[in-house]
Formats: sequence, structure tokens, C-alpha cells
Amino acid sequence: MKRRNSLKSLIAKHYLVSTIATICLLTLVFTQAANAVEVEEDVIYGKKDGMALIYHVLTPEEQNGAAVLLMLSGGWYSYLIDGEVLATFTDFLTDEGFTLIAVNHGSSSRYQVPDAVRDVRRAVRHIRANADRFGIDGDRIGVYGASAGGHLSLMLGLTSDEGDAEAADPINQVSNRVQAVVAYFPPVDLKDWVNSESEYPALRFDAELAPANSPIEFVTEDDPPILLIHGDQDEVVPVNHSQRMHAALQEAGVTTEYIEIEGAGHSFGAPDHSERVEKATLDFFKKHLGAE
Repeated sequence: MKRRNSLKSLIAKHYLVSTIATICLLTLVFTQAANAVEVEEDVIYGKKDGMALIYHVLTPEEQNGAAVLLMLSGGWYSYLIDGEVLATFTDFLTDEGFTLIAVNHGSSSRYQVPDAVRDVRRAVRHIRANADRFGIDGDRIGVYGASAGGHLSLMLGLTSDEGDAEAADPINQVSNRVQAVVAYFPPVDLKDWVNSESEYPALRFDAELAPANSPIEFVTEDDPPILLIHGDQDEVVPVNHSQRMHAALQEAGVTTEYIEIEGAGHSFGAPDHSERVEKATLDFFKKHLGAE
């Protein structure tokens, strides 16, 4: 499918109203696409429990060779969004030549955070193994997401590995490392969040596993560049999550940037906020994925 005209979006969608307080906003404005996009939907990167794990690939007509992965997750619910809708709020990246790959993981409420982390790690391995097919450089992969998607993005950036050369599954032999991370209002420490009565079903897992699924526990000097963006009025994921993460990254000597948006809650709904976030995200990926 070639997309000649698009609806430009700021980022978006209410994932739930009361039981899941994670919010991403979608604002639509008509505009002319600068770089037509071909969409390949439902690429299968794994299977479990008789179901397929999928991602969508949005390939711009003029590629710059780098790929950016979008974690489709809010409250660790992973919603199916068709390629045309994805194209409406990711064209700030595809217009600049980035191949956009939107990743679905096994969704809450059936699956929990550790399952989602395993899924997205496999997705990166599968994408890198198919880099030639997608016309991308396997060493120029970035990832971004909001809230739970930001958490998963950080887990990819901070807990990746080179793959297991002895693995029976060829995909597991491939590295799941990423080269740049952008996380919007991410929860970075789950140790006080995991319990059997959490309003988020994905957080109802063994509390002993919480440190292994908390990005703040894995900061090391060899982590990729990381951009954190958070509103100072966030009542869902307190702003100190990003503040603490930024401080830990700085202390470890990791390349990191932090933007705190005054007056923003658990979203970037105001047009000036969203435009600022898009520009910062684009500039960061261009700088660190060699696409300037």
C-alpha cells in the first residue's frame, strides 16, 4: 500500500479510562506526506499458546537505512492498530526516511510484564535477522514508546545481549541490542508496584521478579544513548521515575538527555507539547542512528 496523503498525529489514544490509567493522545491534522510509505502488516516474529506474535513494518519510499521500533503498549496492554492508522502518527519519522516497525507483545490481561519483556526482546532479534529484507542496517535500530511502552523500550536498551550462539532456535542466536532509546513517561522501578491486587493485571506477578523487570536496576556504562521525556504533573507514573533514571544514567557516564514538560500530565496532549516531543524524538534518532 502506498500512502500519498496522511493524517498527521501527535501521539495518541486512550488505552483505558479508569482501570488502566495509562494514556496516549491521538490528535489528527490533515497534511501532505513527504515520503510515501509501504505497509507490511502482521509479520510473525514468534508463536506461543497457539497464537502469533506480530509487528507491522512501515517502509518509506526513500529509506535512510535506520529503523525505529515503536512499542505498542499502554498498561502492558498491546493493542492491534492497523498500518494505515500507524502511518498517521509516525510520519514524523518515516518522512525523514526511518523505517518504522510497530511491535505487539503478548497483551495483558492474559500476560504479565515479564512475558512482554521476553516478547519484545525476541522481536528485536527477528527484525535484526531480517534486516536485509527490510532494507535496514541491523546496527542502526532505535526504539521508543510511552508509559508501559517506554518501560519496554528501556528494558531493551538496558538488558539486551548478543544472543546465544548455542541456541536451537536461530532467532535466539541473534543480538537484541538497540542503538538508541526514547522513553516517554516510563515506569522504571516496579519493585513497589508488583502485587497480587494491582489494578494493572500485568503487575500481578511474583514480586521477587520485580527487580529483574525494573530498568533502573540495569544501568551500566555501555548502555545506548537514552532520551527521557516526562510531564511534571504526571499522576500515573510520577516524574521522579525519569528523574531517577536520568541521574543514574549520568552517574554511569551514559549519553542521556532529559526533557521535563511543565504542566503536562500522563500524556503530551497540548499541540505545543506534542510538537516539542516529536522534534526532540526525531532529532535524537537522527543524531544517534547516523541519519543526520
